[in-house]
Amino acid sequence: MKHLLIACALLTGAIGAAWGQPASSCPTLLNHTFPRLQDEKPQSLCQYSGKVLLIVNTASYCGFTPQYKGLEDLHARYKDRGLAVLGFPSNDFAQERGSNKDIADFCENTFGVKFPMFAKSAVRGSDANPLFRQLAADSGRQPLWNFHKYLVGRDGKVIANYTSMTNPSDRTLIGAIERQLPAGGLQGKN
Repeated sequence: MKHLLIACALLTGAIGAAWGQPASSCPTLLNHTFPRLQDEKPQSLCQYSGKVLLIVNTASYCGFTPQYKGLEDLHARYKDRGLAVLGFPSNDFAQERGSNKDIADFCENTFGVKFPMFAKSAVRGSDANPLFRQLAADSGRQPLWNFHKYLVGRDGKVIANYTSMTNPSDRTLIGAIERQLPAGGLQGKN
């Protein structure tokens, strides 16, 4: 068992290094790997270390689904300054029934989504994926509905969370994002 634990630790470091991040620089919150939505290839969230993140649980058949456009707009507007929007489709509220390919096609063809999306998973309760379990623990709130948003600082700490009623164009949300971007941030287009 001891040898298995050592092998896992070495493998974790090798995966982090493969993504250009030493394992020790990856915040605990991001030390997870999820399949990419489009092709289900494993993606380490450590690749987003040092970025400001807006992590959102999504669904294709929800009254809030048009928020995909606003999320893509945020991502396009601020990605060069260090923001990454990360989408996690979920059927926890019975509004995401398609396959990962169906979801990827819908997001791209309907809303032009280019921000990183991950394979469908649970985001609430005991079945929640490990990232959303940790987001809920750190923020004190699990997603109340689709398009719940968690703002995470460059250090991997949850700054705030927003219900689905908060549109991606909300001035309070944008202000919170902009306050995080200058600190040690990348300079680029606004």
